[in-house]
Amino acid sequence: MAGRGKIAKDAPAAAPPAASHEPPLRVGLSARLMHRPPRELGFSGKTLQYLEQTIAHWLMARGALVFMIPTLETGGGVSRGRLSMAAYVRELDGLVLQGGSDVSPQSYGEEPLSPDWAGDRVRDLYELDLFWETVIQRKPVLGVCRGAQLINVALGGTLYQDIATQVPGAISHVDKAVYDGHHHDIAIEPGSSLGALYPGIERATVTSIHHQSVKDPGNGLIVEARSPADGIIEAIRWTGSSHVVGLQWHPEFHGAAADTLLDCSPILLEFFDKARERKLGVG
Repeated sequence: MAGRGKIAKDAPAAAPPAASHEPPLRVGLSARLMHRPPRELGFSGKTLQYLEQTIAHWLMARGALVFMIPTLETGGGVSRGRLSMAAYVRELDGLVLQGGSDVSPQSYGEEPLSPDWAGDRVRDLYELDLFWETVIQRKPVLGVCRGAQLINVALGGTLYQDIATQVPGAISHVDKAVYDGHHHDIAIEPGSSLGALYPGIERATVTSIHHQSVKDPGNGLIVEARSPADGIIEAIRWTGSSHVVGLQWHPEFHGAAADTLLDCSPILLEFFDKARERKLGVG
């Protein structure tokens, strides 16, 4: 099926890594925040920090040890405590910024166009700190959905607060009724590094669960994939000093539908390779 990455056999998943004496990679996973947990959970007035298990399992299935990184937030604002973010990042080989709540428009110099799109400014500050500390230490970063948007904002870019109302003619990029059962095509940019991971593949189908997206790419970011139906940016890559890639889709949800959705193993293996190179002092 030339020209498409829709079927997994177009980009076959690599075999599991052979047994070796090399210690497993230690991958940090940013936390999702729940500021007002439902009463039935029994945490009245507390903030919960959590992860969605599928993304952790996606990383673990390739042999990585996954560590959720807590915030350094106290009293409603982010501040450094006795342990710094630098200390956390020194113990890790790479960072994955997971999906979740909207990025606050205040984080890119705008006001919310609707109260529903106010986002999570506390989480933004925490993840911006985490992102920049990882970049300073020249360790790889992979952003998924919100994570891609956070990368763009960190590098000075802006977002569409709501695709449906700000992009005339846009297709639906989210369907709450089916959640991870909502899919659409992406077009991979010719000559891009993403394209090099999928030789001969021009289009693929991915899982889409977002109503916001990259508007103006940040400093040093190049676009590697778009939605061919409406031009929405679907993948970005930094041209700076370390490996930074953002995916607007959810690769962790592709496993159950590998016969119809893009096999994202090459993207994850590239991230792991960059982490090993940095760990060994090669990159």
